[in-house]
Amino acid sequence: MLRKEVNDLLTQTDPGSAMGDMFRQYWIPALLASELPEDDAPPVRVKLLGERLLAFRDSKGRYGLIDEFCAHRGVSLWFGRNEEGGIRCPYHGWKYDHTGQCVEVPSEPAESGFCEKIKLTAYPLIKVGDVLWTHMGDKDNRPPEPQWEFATVPPEQTFTSKRWQECNWLQAMEGGIDSSHVSFLHSGSLKTDPLFRGAKGNQYNQNDKKPVFEVVEADGGLYIGARRMAEDNQYYWRITPWIMPSFTMVPPRGDHPMHGHFWIPIDDENCWAWSFDYHPTRALSPEERQAMIDGYGVHNQYEAPGSFRPRQNKDNDYLMDREAQKRGETYSGVWGIAMQDASLQESMGPIVDRTKENLVSTDNGIIMARHRLRKAVTALRDKGTMPPGRTVEHQMVRSAARVLPADEPFKDAMAEDLKVQPGVKQTSV
Repeated sequence: MLRKEVNDLLTQTDPGSAMGDMFRQYWIPALLASELPEDDAPPVRVKLLGERLLAFRDSKGRYGLIDEFCAHRGVSLWFGRNEEGGIRCPYHGWKYDHTGQCVEVPSEPAESGFCEKIKLTAYPLIKVGDVLWTHMGDKDNRPPEPQWEFATVPPEQTFTSKRWQECNWLQAMEGGIDSSHVSFLHSGSLKTDPLFRGAKGNQYNQNDKKPVFEVVEADGGLYIGARRMAEDNQYYWRITPWIMPSFTMVPPRGDHPMHGHFWIPIDDENCWAWSFDYHPTRALSPEERQAMIDGYGVHNQYEAPGSFRPRQNKDNDYLMDREAQKRGETYSGVWGIAMQDASLQESMGPIVDRTKENLVSTDNGIIMARHRLRKAVTALRDKGTMPPGRTVEHQMVRSAARVLPADEPFKDAMAEDLKVQPGVKQTSV
C-alpha cells in the first residue's frame, strides 16, 4: 500500500505539482495528426496536465498550441477564425500567431505597439508519425524529438488511436504493466479477437494462470517479465517494457502487430489512453487496419465521431452483457480488450485509494514502477535532476515473448530481443 501523501505525489499533475513538473520534462502526445488535417483547419480544444489549450494549424502549415483564452476578456479562442496565419478572436478581433504572440488589436493604433506586449502561453507542437507531440517544460532543457519505433516506421505499418479514460493516469498505466490479469479478464478475447487469436502464446496464458514475475531495472524504466510454464519444463516469458513516465508495450503474439500505450494526464481525474499498433517489417493488412478502426485489439469504438469518448462508458455500464459473461464469451461481460481494462480501472473511482490495497507478488512491476516514479519526481523537485526516459536511446525498446530453458534468465537471453532492430521482425510466440 501507499501512504496518502505518496499517492497524492504520484497522481497530482496540475501546474505547480511535482509530478506535473516531471511530465513537463518529456515530449508527450497531444493530438492525432488527423485532428488538424489541413492548413486553416478548425482549431481543436486540448486539455493536458490541467491546462486548457487550443491547437491549430495556420495558413503556412505551422502548428500552434496556445492558451485557449483570449488575453482581452477571456473568450475561448475555439470560437475564433483560423485565417491568414493566425487565430482571430471573434469578440473584438484580437489575433494570435502559432507562438501565442498577439499580432493585431484592431481597436489600437498599430504604431502604439500594444499588441507586442501581449503573448499567450504557448508550447511547441511537432508531427512525428501520425501523432502531434508537445513539450510543456523549460525549452532550455528540452529533450530530443521523440523517436519511438511505432512513430518512425512507414505510415502503412502503423496505426494510432486515443480514448478519453475517466480516471487518474496512474491507475490506467498500472493496468498496462500488469500481465497477470490477461489469463482472466482477456481470456475470451484471446480466442476471438482478430489481432490476438491463433498465437501459440495464448495457450500458455490459458494453461498457467499463476505467472511468476521478475522485474529488471532499465536505464529508462523497467523490464517487467512474466513467466508461465511451457512444454518440457521450459518457461514462456512475456516482457513488458515500461519507459518513464507512462509508456508501455504489450508483449507480441505470433505475427500479429505489436501494441503499446501512453497514459497522459488530462487532469487529476481523467487521462488520455493512447494506443498504437505497428509491425516493424511489413505493412498492416487491410483486415488488420479495419479491425483496429472497428475497436479490436487495444483500440475501441467511439460514442460519436470526433468525441474520443468510448461507446462503452460508465454512463451505460460499458454495455455489460451478463449472458455473454455466463456463456464464457467474455470473462467480465464487457466487449473488447481496451474497454475490459478501462471499465475496471474506472470502477476504482477517479483516484484509487492505495492506502487500502493488499498487494501480492504479481504486483512487483507496479511496486517497482511506483518506487522509480517517486524517486525520480523527488529528485527533480528537490535537486533539479532530470528524470530517466527522455533520451532517444531509452526509446529504442521493444516488447518480446519467448520460450526459454528454465535456467536462462530473460535479462540475458532476451537482451537483443528487447531492442529496436530496424528491419528485424519482433521476437514472438
